Amino acid sequence: MDKTRNILVTGASRGIGKAIAQELAGSGEIFVTGRDENALKICNSAGYCVCDLAQNVDVLADFICENKIDVLINNAGEYIYGAIEDAVKADVQRIYAANLMAPAFLISAAVPYMKSQRWGRIVNIGSISGVMGEAGASLYSSTKAGLIGLTKALALELAADNITVNVINPGFVDTDMGQASAALEDGAIETVPQRRFIEPVEVARLVKYLVSGDARGITGQSINLCAGLSVGF
Repeated sequence: MDKTRNILVTGASRGIGKAIAQELAGSGEIFVTGRDENALKICNSAGYCVCDLAQNVDVLADFICENKIDVLINNAGEYIYGAIEDAVKADVQRIYAANLMAPAFLISAAVPYMKSQRWGRIVNIGSISGVMGEAGASLYSSTKAGLIGLTKALALELAADNITVNVINPGFVDTDMGQASAALEDGAIETVPQRRFIEPVEVARLVKYLVSGDARGITGQSINLCAGLSVGF
C-alpha cells in the first residue's frame, strides 16, 4: 500500500473478525467494532466502536466517516437455524438487518471517501451457505446469497474509481459459530472433502491478499474457502 490505510473490521471481538484484525496489523491503522466492549478494548487497535449492527448501525456509519475508512471488512453476522415455518418476524428482521442491510449501509458510508481518493478496498465475508444453500438455515443462506449479489453489482459500479469489492465464502470454520453450525447437522464434517474445519487465519490471510496492491485486478469475485465443500462429496 502506498500510504497508511484506515482499516475497519466489523465483528472483530472474536472468531474470524479477530483473526482478520490481527493479520492486518501492520497493513494500516486498524479500527474494530463489535458488541463486546471489553473484547474490543484489548484488540490493540487505533480505535473501536461498540455497535449492534441490527440496531444502531448509524453509529458505525458516523464512525466510518470520522475515521476516513478506506478498507472496509464486513465480517460481522448472525446465524439462525430452524424450520422456516417456525421463523418469527423479529428473527427475520434481525438477521437481514445484521447480515445484509448493515453491510450495504456501511459501504454507502465508506464509498464517498474512497471515491475522493480514487482508491478503496471492500471485502465482505459471506458463507458457503449463500452459494449452495443450507436446509434449516434458509434465512441465513438468503442473507449471504444477497451479499454475493451486492458484491458483484458494486464491483461493477465502483471499478472506475479503483475500488475493489470481493466476497469470501467460508465453509465450516473453527470458531464458536462454525462448531455450533456443524453440531446441528449430524455428520456435517464428513461432507467436507478435506474432512476438516477452515482455520480463521486462512480467511484472514486471504483478506490480507485481497486488500493488497497485488490483488488490484481482482474485483467482483465470490471466493469459496471451504475445504472443497462447494465442489461436492
